[in-house]
Amino acid sequence: MRPFIFDSAATPREAIETAQAWNSGTGTTHFLAGGTTLIDLMKLDVMRPERLIDINPLSSSNFGRISIGEGGLWMGALVHMADAAEHPDIVREFPAVAQSLQLAASQQIRNMATLGGNVLQRTRCPYFRDVSYHECNKRVPGSGCAALDGFSRSHAVLGTSDQCIASYPGDFAQALIALDAMVDLAGPGGVRRMPFAELHRRPQNRPDLETVIQPGELIVSFFVPATPLARRSVFLKVRDRESYEFALASAVVGLDLNDGVVRDVRIALGGGATVPWRAAQAEAVLKGSALDEATQDAAARAAFSGAQAREHNGFKIELGKRTLKRALAQAAVMEF
Repeated sequence: MRPFIFDSAATPREAIETAQAWNSGTGTTHFLAGGTTLIDLMKLDVMRPERLIDINPLSSSNFGRISIGEGGLWMGALVHMADAAEHPDIVREFPAVAQSLQLAASQQIRNMATLGGNVLQRTRCPYFRDVSYHECNKRVPGSGCAALDGFSRSHAVLGTSDQCIASYPGDFAQALIALDAMVDLAGPGGVRRMPFAELHRRPQNRPDLETVIQPGELIVSFFVPATPLARRSVFLKVRDRESYEFALASAVVGLDLNDGVVRDVRIALGGGATVPWRAAQAEAVLKGSALDEATQDAAARAAFSGAQAREHNGFKIELGKRTLKRALAQAAVMEF
């Protein structure tokens, strides 16, 4: 047990100012919401915060609300996964968002975990989560990457570097990046809005820097625009067992079809990338084309054209292609 200071914030400003004051020194502080990832990593001695700031009291404000209007879907960062997954308007108008949450974790965890925490969850790479392995650039910057020459079955084939091949574990983020979502962040400098696609950083030479969130900033909300792509959207997840498991491959597809021709499309891939992954090359292949088997094959090849496999995870390339093609086929036959 490592000692830490526990605080609670009643307002966003109080949370930000407390974090800013602590981070200006030598300590490390983290915001605590559902805690379903953070507490695990503290128990494993992977994360060692010196101060936790409980932000759950903010759930009574906009942080804990869902709103759907003509413009789109607005979800506060402290909305629980279960509440968003089961919201009838989200299920009907933004099916990929609901599906990505329904197929994640157990019902008990979905009841606790928040949307903001979900998109910030850390990798399940065993070399990151087991501190007996010193070589992990995410945990100990500059120490190396044990996964490069280790057991790599669960690791990424897209967006990797010679410093890290850990896969991003989340599902909800794939729906957000595919549907052109925006994210609002609050910090010492005020509130800023940015495309969700810009939130996560590829590992490159600094795998420990996973997002562009600045010290003292916290996620306020997500906005998903209402579009034909969002209405005809599908999340498909392939994993080792039917429930309570992370994706080996997943795909989110949003389609805008006109007489069988792809007017517009959005594709995101999960399970095989270091960050939430937008497959822009596959989208370019499909736009303006008939959605036939040949076009789907070409899109799948384009989606994984830059993939780099290690000894044990090469199967993810073919599995990812098949998963994408299945998702495209399912989206094409959706009924409204």
